Amino acid sequence: MSLEITGKLEKFLDVESGTSKAGKEWKKQSFLVRTEEEYNNLYCFEVFGEEKVDNLTKYQKENDTVKVVFNVGCNEWKGKYFTSLSAWRIEKAEGAVNGVPTVEQPTVNNDDDLPF
Repeated sequence: MSLEITGKLEKFLDVESGTSKAGKEWKKQSFLVRTEEEYNNLYCFEVFGEEKVDNLTKYQKENDTVKVVFNVGCNEWKGKYFTSLSAWRIEKAEGAVNGVPTVEQPTVNNDDDLPF
């Protein structure tokens, strides 16, 4: 299951890196997105992998209005549980004007071309 949210990219956090138990290098970066909702409107997403980290700051800038498609994950470590929002697609929001997203009105089709 994937979810999506649209909001303003507020801040890039520092890049984290390390070495896995298998000896492979890893890299991840977190970033903050604020929505227009009244409550619970700040989200901290992360991207994992060198290519995704490099592309994050290459194509997105702070204060851009972005649409983030993400998965929610949960990991257990020493009896504690940690939830993460893993972004797998980040794009500029369609219809954003001066950083403010516009709302599309639904179209109504009144055709009576029923196939039966």
